[in-house]
Amino acid sequence: MTTDLAEHAHHLLRAMVTDPYGDFSPSVYETARVVALLPDLAGHANRIAYLLDQQAPDGGWGGPDGYGLLPTLSATEALLTEFRRTGAPSIAAAAEHGLQALTTRWGRDLRVGLPDTVAVEILVPSLVSALNAHLDALEAEDIVPARSRLPHPEGTHPALLHGMRRLVEDGQALPDKILHSLEALGPAARGVGFARPGEDGLGCSPAATAAWFGADGARGHPGVRYLENVQARHGGAVPVAAPLTVFERSWVVSTFADAGLAVDVPGEVLDGLAAEIGPHGASGGAGLPPDADDTSTALYALAAQGRPHPLDCLREYHVDGHFCTYPDERTPSVTTNAHVLQALCAHGQSEVAGRVAAWIAAQQHPDGSWTDKWHASPYYATARCFLALAGSGHGAAARARALRWIARTQNPDGSWGRWQGTFEETAYAVQVLARAGEPWADEAAARGCAFLLSWADAGHPPLWHDKDLYTPGRIVRAEGIAALHLAGARPRVAALLTRLEPAPAERTG
Repeated sequence: MTTDLAEHAHHLLRAMVTDPYGDFSPSVYETARVVALLPDLAGHANRIAYLLDQQAPDGGWGGPDGYGLLPTLSATEALLTEFRRTGAPSIAAAAEHGLQALTTRWGRDLRVGLPDTVAVEILVPSLVSALNAHLDALEAEDIVPARSRLPHPEGTHPALLHGMRRLVEDGQALPDKILHSLEALGPAARGVGFARPGEDGLGCSPAATAAWFGADGARGHPGVRYLENVQARHGGAVPVAAPLTVFERSWVVSTFADAGLAVDVPGEVLDGLAAEIGPHGASGGAGLPPDADDTSTALYALAAQGRPHPLDCLREYHVDGHFCTYPDERTPSVTTNAHVLQALCAHGQSEVAGRVAAWIAAQQHPDGSWTDKWHASPYYATARCFLALAGSGHGAAARARALRWIARTQNPDGSWGRWQGTFEETAYAVQVLARAGEPWADEAAARGCAFLLSWADAGHPPLWHDKDLYTPGRIVRAEGIAALHLAGARPRVAALLTRLEPAPAERTG
């Protein structure tokens, strides 16, 4: 069965070679922005249908807790925009249901704990203001009765957003990292002079690209062709970011390398990763600024394949005993530092590695877990930190606490998960347990493997952070392959691998 796992891994690797965008789930937030901003783009009716299909029974959209606020705001605003264009009663009903969900889920004052997702502090107030403007207009036209306006939730920064809009209106440029969320600027984003969409769009974002064009995109423009291509992949809906080839490829290659799974990585994948590492490192995809997370993962992937690259590009991210993901970030990331630690160890940088390992261990929660800004699940962060510490030989006490936390949080069906048991989170837990070398850990890993093998084609709930939650399909499948490979090396769980089902057909288009 090891041969089968290797074949599944090769299948993933080969598919990445011919895929310029990466395998990422569609986004309610991003799709709704394209609906509102560029209605003439091909696939508009399908995007409307997608939003209606994704609406929950309570009228909202998105994940649990605060993760539903931004998608619900975005979809409701898009449907109100569409209603004012078309007057369609079904659209009006869905928009009204969305407005009700906002106050039903979070109350009239929108009391919500906002997750640390990308640009949430300006995207939420941008949409709150847009929704209130719709309500003002509809009331003035006697289309809807008077109702209270939505407040700006605590933790958002409407004043910062207004200041950014004024700068742009005055002809000032904004930092490159803002391009990914350019749509927050509203009408001020249209045609900004400090950026221009190309064949990969603008800011690695369909929404940002659509915002630059405004309501009437120039047909034949490379940026419009990008939008046409990216919407066609999901039949109208769009992902939260594309293309993300460096992110996808470096994570998959690193995952297989860390699990000790022998694979032949296509030369095109390694050449592409090496080519993307510049003086400031690599970015996750075209249009994004370089960051330490993608840089360190790419460096580790290349080193693991016998193609080490100098670490000089990481130096500018080293601050106060740890590494920032990018300059001036709001909150540091433990998983970025875990990936940096792996890269440092792969290049023999033991002194700096020791300091980073100590910083990672100090960020552990009292229960033994870690959490991070790039993922909703503590199992992702805990696995990344545990594996990096284990590979470096540091943090024995922290690793022991992490093992105990994973052991006591396993579900009766053998799975793990923040909200419910999932394939992805179970794969992270199994990878940790498979390295414990203890009989009790083997037994827990075996139950986890049984869950992984029973998952079949049940889909993968979105858990990764961008503007809203998303799923990187190939990365998640690679984590499952790695978990089964590691567990299969333990005699107590090896027999479970004979039950491995064929992997889903790979999407390459």
